Amino acid sequence: MKKKKHHDPSKLSSELIRRPIRRWFPVFLLPTFICFCIGFVWPFAQGIYLSFCNFNTPKDATWVGFSNYTRAFKDPGFVHAFKNTALFAIVSIVLINVLAFAIAFALTQKMRGANLFRTIFFMPNLIGGVVLGYIWSMIFDAILKHYSTYLTANATYGFWGLVILVAWQQIGYMMIIYVAGLQAVPDDMLEAAKIDGATKSQSLFRVIIPNVMPSITICMFLTLTNSFKLFDQNLALTGGAPSVMMNGGKVNMTELLALNIYSTYNINKNWHGAAQAKAVVFFILVASLAIAQLAATRKKEVQQ
Repeated sequence: MKKKKHHDPSKLSSELIRRPIRRWFPVFLLPTFICFCIGFVWPFAQGIYLSFCNFNTPKDATWVGFSNYTRAFKDPGFVHAFKNTALFAIVSIVLINVLAFAIAFALTQKMRGANLFRTIFFMPNLIGGVVLGYIWSMIFDAILKHYSTYLTANATYGFWGLVILVAWQQIGYMMIIYVAGLQAVPDDMLEAAKIDGATKSQSLFRVIIPNVMPSITICMFLTLTNSFKLFDQNLALTGGAPSVMMNGGKVNMTELLALNIYSTYNINKNWHGAAQAKAVVFFILVASLAIAQLAATRKKEVQQ
């Protein structure tokens, strides 16, 4: 005699739920996809096209080929902003992540008032970049006044002023991510390392940091992209000043890439295409660096 097949009620119920979802999901996905195309895909594609044109508005664009890219790379201000941004990104990434991890590590050592300190360190991230720029410009000028100078009189002062401002704003945010990663480190692994005679530094580098690699990946990505995209703080704090003549053109010594693109667009309508070409180069640069950084740090996550 053949045995009767018994159907699992939970499996049947799950299948009944999934069947209409598989059938009707395009209907629910379509509005989001349309908004994504209107808000991102179309403007992005149009921006790439305009980088090959001279234009005042998109409707009067005329094709000029690669001449905008040639003008962009011949602009001494753009080349200097590129170098300035690269140096700023390296310094900011190291400083922000090291200090954020150190503060997070200290606040996870069962100290009194840890929650209060986390709130205090996070608060600067709630203040807008333009407001921070003006506040810190007054602070720096008040300090430098005693030395008969001011922030925008020297490129070195302006550069380190930007580094301090951005570090002060972002360390608290990265600290929260590191705290979450540190709290997820298994206690049994730390206890096993202690039983095996590992010192505090050995436990830190051999147990804690490998387990916090996902948090390091996120924080590295955020600090990298934020450093390259920095605009409002740069505009409010220094505005690119001081300016000097270099290689036959005007160069703003503390200008980063995003501010340089903005300034180029506002020169006159003949530079709109060159500014758009700079924006495309800027996107390719940031996207390439971010993808490379994610691949490198995620590889270490897999190895652990």
